[in-house]
Amino acid sequence: MLTKVNTCALIGMDGAIVEVEVDISPGLPAFNVVGLPDTAVQESRERVRAAIRNSGYEFPMRRITVNLAPADLHKQGPSYDLPIAVGILGSSGQMKADLADTVFLGELSLEGLLRHTDGVLPMVGVARDRGMRAVVVPRANAGEASLVGGVQAIAIDSLRQLVGHLLGKEPVAPLPLAQPKAPPSAVDDAIDLAHIRGQEHAKRALEVAAAGAHNMLMSGPPGSGKTMLARALPSILPLMGPEESLEVTKVYSVSGLLPANTSLMVERPFRSPHYTISNAGLVGGGRLPKPGEISLSHRGVLFLDELPEFGHQALEALRQPMEDRVVTISRANGSATYPANFMLVGAMNPCVCGNLGDPHKQCTCTPAMVARYQKRLSGPLLDRVDIFVEVPSVDYEKLTSEQSGEPSAQVRQRVLAAREVQLARFRGTLLQCNADMGPAQVWTYCRLDDTASALAKAAMQRLRLSARAFHRTLKLARTIADLAGTEHISVAHLAEAIQYRQRAVE
Repeated sequence: MLTKVNTCALIGMDGAIVEVEVDISPGLPAFNVVGLPDTAVQESRERVRAAIRNSGYEFPMRRITVNLAPADLHKQGPSYDLPIAVGILGSSGQMKADLADTVFLGELSLEGLLRHTDGVLPMVGVARDRGMRAVVVPRANAGEASLVGGVQAIAIDSLRQLVGHLLGKEPVAPLPLAQPKAPPSAVDDAIDLAHIRGQEHAKRALEVAAAGAHNMLMSGPPGSGKTMLARALPSILPLMGPEESLEVTKVYSVSGLLPANTSLMVERPFRSPHYTISNAGLVGGGRLPKPGEISLSHRGVLFLDELPEFGHQALEALRQPMEDRVVTISRANGSATYPANFMLVGAMNPCVCGNLGDPHKQCTCTPAMVARYQKRLSGPLLDRVDIFVEVPSVDYEKLTSEQSGEPSAQVRQRVLAAREVQLARFRGTLLQCNADMGPAQVWTYCRLDDTASALAKAAMQRLRLSARAFHRTLKLARTIADLAGTEHISVAHLAEAIQYRQRAVE
């Protein structure tokens, strides 16, 4: 007897409906799974066998063939357990139910319970887009599944409960569409700018970067506060909007990193990988492609401390995602595209010993050592950084001063106001902030008067700015004007933007 059950496969952030065909025929007992399954899918045979028996049903001792169609699509992960078990119960005559418009997702334990499954949120979205009526998910994934409207999400605890629901004996009500509440804010635990003594110039640069989502590179001696400034950035960033939250939640759902008891992420991610990270760990990859740190930083911040210590190949791999806002990973098994719209914040020492330019400590590096250290960051990579800022050592008087600086809450209000201006400016487009602008938007929204144009021409000639660097300077000036609450970019706004624009870090 043949039974067909629907489930879903993920390819990157996209998905495809997979039809699980289960056929039970006379012959010697056998259990075969075909259709390009990976090891996790092949191992589902033992999980399904034990789950059916321990749920009180009979596992047929005949020839069982499971086909995952389309057969040319690689299947991975344990989410095929539930549809295979449902298909076996249907083909063996132990359950008769209408399965045509329902998608089944979930990993089974040996006792027949449903475990948490990665990637449920995007898979439920795929089922809705393909016109399915209902989706059955594990109870542990109920929060994710309830975020998607237009399809009935049914949360199940066990295989036995699912059979009772399908037979109409113990119906399970669909989940109501969630109205997610923000979890306890981690921003309250972040470093407050008021706790950082001195470094007013760097704090201002941090505010400008947050207001327009601009890339930033800080240079200074060890212990000057670069890492502390970067970790204070979440305290002045706005929370994400509904669409941004769904995008980020999908990435974390696919990666299996969605925090426990969290159905929707509302705070912008802050990722800080160690410089020993591999190229695949940073950009994404593996035999079966998975998101890397740059995708986990989507709509948030990727902080790279000790930037020159990162591998050359990994740093150069950042260039394309910084421009295109997506990363495509191609492997022999297929390719996957993940979002990568992130703010890059880097920190580095001016030289190997870290004392170059320090008035109180002598640098022990030779000129060749300094040049070799700084050349670890290529010109094309530096060209994609909007803000360069020096973070000098803090004087004793400032460090011990009892006068606190401006708190993050006040800075955040100005950042929020500037972001609101940008959202209104880009309404009806896919753009969210000034850093997202392309050349067409730059010429539309970053017009200069004659005086400012003269300053821009002089800066471009003197600093030898590339076309990309010039556009980034204009976008930065647009953000500074937004923070000031003015429609037009003045000479003062452009001058501040040029001040942050450097060709090299010295």
